[in-house]
Amino acid sequence: MYVTRSIAQDDKGSFYRELATQLRGLLEGERDAIANAANLSALVFDLVPDLNWAGFYFLKSENELVLGPFQGRVACVRIAVGKGVCGTAVAQARAMLVPDVHEFPGHIACDAASRSELVVPLIKYGRVFGVLDLDSPIPGRFAAEDQAGFEALAAIYAEASDLQ
Repeated sequence: MYVTRSIAQDDKGSFYRELATQLRGLLEGERDAIANAANLSALVFDLVPDLNWAGFYFLKSENELVLGPFQGRVACVRIAVGKGVCGTAVAQARAMLVPDVHEFPGHIACDAASRSELVVPLIKYGRVFGVLDLDSPIPGRFAAEDQAGFEALAAIYAEASDLQ
């Protein structure tokens, strides 16, 4: 049985390094992408403050993302590549840090309470397989340090998982 440990949040760099250490331990020996996504979503939702949604969308065709494991309120099931923050992150194969979702053209509001968003693409073998999506009810919740931390977590997930 795996037990998460609380992490001091006064230094974001240290926080994300410890979160990465816990994620490696949690995923050790498991290759299933869905099981690992479920556990990463739970770990993040449990330990990262001020989130109202944490989860995955997986690329099921070259044109569409489909909802994967998540924590939070019910979510949009399908998102077209190039649409909204998640679809844009896939189309551009880069992380999207959005301080105020109301200022993002074409934002898809799955939860009206969300005010800021960070989306990190899942990249393996030089190809995008989906995204890790994080929403917060607080405008400006995410900073460059959060983006770097979640990019590291997404890389750990991608390396540990059999993505196809």
